[in-house]
Amino acid sequence: MVNFDEQFNRKGTNSVKWDQICHTYQEEELLPLWVADMDFKAPIGIIQAYQEMIEHGIFGYTTTPDSLYEAIIEWEKQKHHLSIAKDEIFFFSGVLAGLATAIQAFTEPNDAVLIHDPVYPPFAGILNENKRKIVRSRLLEKDGHFVMDYADMEEKIKQNHIKLAILCNPHNPGGRVWTKEELNQFGELCRKYQVLVLSDEIHQDLVFLPNQMTSFLNAGYKFEDFTIQFTSMTKTFNLAGIKNSVAFVKNPKLHKQLERKQTENFQQEINTFGLVGMEAAYRTGEEWLNELLVYLQKNIDDTFTFFDKNLPKAKIMKPEGTYLLWIDFSDYGLSDEQLENQLVHEGKVVLNAGISYGPGGKQHMRLNVACANATLLEGLKRIATALN
Repeated sequence: MVNFDEQFNRKGTNSVKWDQICHTYQEEELLPLWVADMDFKAPIGIIQAYQEMIEHGIFGYTTTPDSLYEAIIEWEKQKHHLSIAKDEIFFFSGVLAGLATAIQAFTEPNDAVLIHDPVYPPFAGILNENKRKIVRSRLLEKDGHFVMDYADMEEKIKQNHIKLAILCNPHNPGGRVWTKEELNQFGELCRKYQVLVLSDEIHQDLVFLPNQMTSFLNAGYKFEDFTIQFTSMTKTFNLAGIKNSVAFVKNPKLHKQLERKQTENFQQEINTFGLVGMEAAYRTGEEWLNELLVYLQKNIDDTFTFFDKNLPKAKIMKPEGTYLLWIDFSDYGLSDEQLENQLVHEGKVVLNAGISYGPGGKQHMRLNVACANATLLEGLKRIATALN
């Protein structure tokens, strides 16, 4: 049994989550419930693999071993019913690096790209940096969770001559695990208008029963013709700092174009820690992951209980996956700036500002529950202090 209740001091480790906040907000003793990494140690099998590597003591150039390809292929097959061949796998230093490379490979400056609203902020950041036109399709809220507006997407694809769309599956920040039917409808729309889909599936393993993760490549007939799928074990096993991810490309034409751009950018090499950590994660981490999901579900349940009792005006979207909660604070009547200021300066707690996820995030916040339960409960008390 993994002791997820154990608390660790991450201050002074150059942690973005723990060390950056005092510089960002000019406030001491802040408790971070932001930034999507976990306050849990990685699985012991990964730590042991790194210990063996360090004891060897030589960190020269390395090749990608066949055993790593085999571990990835087996994980995707067993966990996600996805059949991948070795020559369909690309390595990148992260999903965002892969997305940026694909955007450069398949679009030109001023081309329009479709994303949802709200959605993970770096999607817009990458598009802005590469001078692409951002077209947002607002997600609708139905029965307490997000659904796609297919009519809105179709109209915007036609109006803006959309060439590429970025999908977040499962969705960050809403925690939606899109069903196969939803993904199929989205995919058929993209097929109709010849839109290339980049599917970010970094949260693929963080899904709560009875919800079922569907890889976009598996969501419809020959979706591989117009899909590049990205994922990583870094989110699953709390290894964000080692910088490693994969992309799956089945269409030979897309494969050739992406490979050419990756080579132009010299992005085809992954550091040794990434290679070793990925293989160890996929070979030894499953039991740890199963226990993690149980713990995260308890933290989510405790958060709902606390809000029901102490912050009844706030509305939480119940997640089907991820360890992120999307919270609507609009009934408190605060602007986005006022909401953030009260949480930070009165509650001494930091969440991610919803407005950074797009216009649909107005008066919302994103809360990260991937921490020891005692840390979470303290953070929730601080939120209540700030708003009550």
